Amino acid sequence: MRSRRSLVAVLVSVLAPILTLTFLSPAASATSARPTGQSHAPSSQWSHGWTHYVALGDSYTSGPLIPFQRLDPVGCLRSTANYPSLVAYRLGHTVLTDASCAGADTGDMTSPQKITFGYNRPQFDALRPDTDLVTIGIGGNDHSVFGSVIGTCPGLRDSDPTGSPCREHFTVDGVDTLKAAITKTREDVEAVLDGVRERSPEATILLIGYPRIAPPSGTCPGILPFADGDYAWLNDIEETLNAALATAAANNGTTTFIDTYPASLGHDACADHAWIQGQHINPIGAANYHPNRWGMEGVAEVILGHLGERGW
Repeated sequence: MRSRRSLVAVLVSVLAPILTLTFLSPAASATSARPTGQSHAPSSQWSHGWTHYVALGDSYTSGPLIPFQRLDPVGCLRSTANYPSLVAYRLGHTVLTDASCAGADTGDMTSPQKITFGYNRPQFDALRPDTDLVTIGIGGNDHSVFGSVIGTCPGLRDSDPTGSPCREHFTVDGVDTLKAAITKTREDVEAVLDGVRERSPEATILLIGYPRIAPPSGTCPGILPFADGDYAWLNDIEETLNAALATAAANNGTTTFIDTYPASLGHDACADHAWIQGQHINPIGAANYHPNRWGMEGVAEVILGHLGERGW
């Protein structure tokens, strides 16, 4: 999504002096190392399992500003404590190749992604015939859905604080244009899933949904500066996106959709134990409107719970 990529570029340029204090070298952030702050030992129940795990995705996978940030490359804002790193550590005996990158959309699976200070290689380059586990967190940046919401809605609140000015803004001739765009996103994601299966034919493929951003009721304009009526619309947009991802996985037939939305109930940006950062950037914790460390741990637990339940 071009608008979201602009936000990421600004984030990197403004915070570059601070980021240098929280980055590790690629060698220090080796994927087999214990994630920062991780208190759980690897589980022996998976010791016979996966050997090469590839993580693909956007910033909800990479973890912008969550300590510690990696240098390979800096512009991807990839954390050593994102959910792929946490999952890989808990699985044990698993080598992780984390190709996720902030601002990525489905087109960046097969093409280089322009980022601050350079390019990220096509994420599919990380896939191998012997890759046996793949997680994919993608779709929110396609067709400018996420960037449109974040870039537009806060500025419309003052025009109608108790109404739904953002929903009205994106409704044209009775059609919600963002929901219509999500239909195209489903098709884009289906192509990604086919590409993953082609490159890693024996892999377990998990398509990861997006956690809840807004509460199901109530508002917190100091944290999420949306008009009151747009909270329900934001939830509707996110649920529509997750439903499109679930359909893409079902249509693929060899991919499992991992729904993180139910588990994130009570952990929205307004909550005391939020998984999502609100409008204000935490330069040593999380980018605005993105998962924090607790969010990454929550998503990791959902993934690990699914793997354990299926007995893989």
